[in-house]
Amino acid sequence: MPETDTTDKTGALLAIPRTVERAAGDVVHQAFERLLSSDVEVKTAADAKRLLSDHEDTEQMTDTIQRFVAVATPVARIALRGARFTRVPWVLVASSAVSIGVTVRNGVRELQAIGALLAHRFEQEAAAAPDPALVRKLTLELYLKPRRVPDVSDLGLPLARLARRWIVSGALGRNTRKKTENALDAAERLDLASVTRRTPIATGPTTST
Repeated sequence: MPETDTTDKTGALLAIPRTVERAAGDVVHQAFERLLSSDVEVKTAADAKRLLSDHEDTEQMTDTIQRFVAVATPVARIALRGARFTRVPWVLVASSAVSIGVTVRNGVRELQAIGALLAHRFEQEAAAAPDPALVRKLTLELYLKPRRVPDVSDLGLPLARLARRWIVSGALGRNTRKKTENALDAAERLDLASVTRRTPIATGPTTST
């Protein structure tokens, strides 16, 4: 079975507590705050891929990421010990905190790369600063499901899905870079005008499952 299939099926069985979802939200918001204050410009998907390759796993282990790892690690260990999951070597269970931390640090950089590309495209094509809520929503939807048209019927962030992705990928040692490259390609092709027309006013809940 392909690694991505195993990861997706494992994640589908993993319940995400609200504490983990909130911690993922804190990581996302900090990632985009840093993006807004950064002077790095990403004009194309190729630019973003080079940026990620040149700075592999260099995101600092901030307090926000540490908090996510602290609440996510027990969830991962319980899940990996569950009888319904694929047999996993004990060393992965024992080292899950470290591996989840690496995945989240890389995930922050990947989200920032996708967000920077989308922001650049909005600024160039709309000649105006993009709606930050829309950029966050599109970034997460593309990051999680790069082959699907992003659902912007509401701007709630899919934080539970994001947490599952990071926990399962980290605990099982899955590399998320290929999916991120697919997401960057999708961000470069995305019809922004059509997306904007389908976007509601940014009101209501800020998270979704």
